[in-house]
Amino acid sequence: MGESLITISIVGLLAGFIFSMPIAGPISILVTSNALKGRVLYCYLVAIGASFADMVYVFLAVFGITKLYSWMEPGIPYILMAGSLLIFFMGYKIFRSKIDLEHVPELHPKTGKPIPEWKGGLYTGFMINFLNPTLIIGWLTTSILVITFISSLGFDTGGLDKMIDQNVKTLNIKDSVTIRNTTVPSYLRPDTLKIFKNHPEEEPTTRPGWFPWMISLCYAVALALGSILWFMTLAVTLARFRKQINLKILKGMVKGLGIVLCLFGLYFAGLAIKMLL
Repeated sequence: MGESLITISIVGLLAGFIFSMPIAGPISILVTSNALKGRVLYCYLVAIGASFADMVYVFLAVFGITKLYSWMEPGIPYILMAGSLLIFFMGYKIFRSKIDLEHVPELHPKTGKPIPEWKGGLYTGFMINFLNPTLIIGWLTTSILVITFISSLGFDTGGLDKMIDQNVKTLNIKDSVTIRNTTVPSYLRPDTLKIFKNHPEEEPTTRPGWFPWMISLCYAVALALGSILWFMTLAVTLARFRKQINLKILKGMVKGLGIVLCLFGLYFAGLAIKMLL
């Protein structure tokens, strides 16, 4: 059991680090834009908040989605709509923000007092990801690819590959209209997943009743830590070299990221409306 927990923790850490790299999501844009303004501590807190939400969704995707998804499915469009409004607001705020290479603290528009660098970071990061319930499917997709690949190499995943496979099969049942029509990609169907299982079947192992949720939690926590590590690395790197960028270009980059974030908000709003219709 100890070997399984160590293996899954290492896999989760690497997966969280690697799959957080693309600069194509709301959190990545939020971290990038604030790092270019020198707000490194704010970026740290955004990353921690977002990764905590990721941890919750990863755990649910791996361990409890078969029981939870049918319960939360009716509310997904409304949650997604709330998330889209938050993302659009953050994009607008970034677009209107000012940049000072000396990193003078931003002043509150009403009181004129400096705004603490850390204020709102943790909450914003958590809410942006938490109000995006489609992350459950996204992390399930990532997890099935990563875990089945590691299992096919002969590493002991503690049965986590079988748990994820069972979740995929449940998500493909005919009674789930939303998932059948729009959510689960074709490469996650049970018949397609057989291509990953090229290793001999393991001998059945007796494990305590707490082991399934424990190994799921280890994977989720490790993945969140990997994600935090990437975003902290990104924030420090951008903040360190931002003074080497021409101020006009820097302002243009930040405003452009704000516009992209607004477009993300509109996209999620459109997705929510599509689900409702």
